[in-house]
Amino acid sequence: MRTVNIGELKNQLSAYLQYVRNGEEVIVRDRNTPVARILPIPADSLSEHEAKLVASGAFFAEDVGNVPHDIAVQAAIEGRGDR
Repeated sequence: MRTVNIGELKNQLSAYLQYVRNGEEVIVRDRNTPVARILPIPADSLSEHEAKLVASGAFFAEDVGNVPHDIAVQAAIEGRGDR
């Protein structure tokens, strides 16, 4: 398992994603406080429909059914932060 602060993750995203592709877990920190975990997706964990949605960039919470659409949209808007 690796840990990384947000700034370094932004600057070295490709390298950290390669760690994930290789099966490692990456813990993301905000000022040294853990805030997120990036995990590899096992190839057989997605249905064919979900895999197509991911490939097209259209994988939204309402497709999975875990989070109401309005909450997912609000989280995405808030997540844009400094853009």
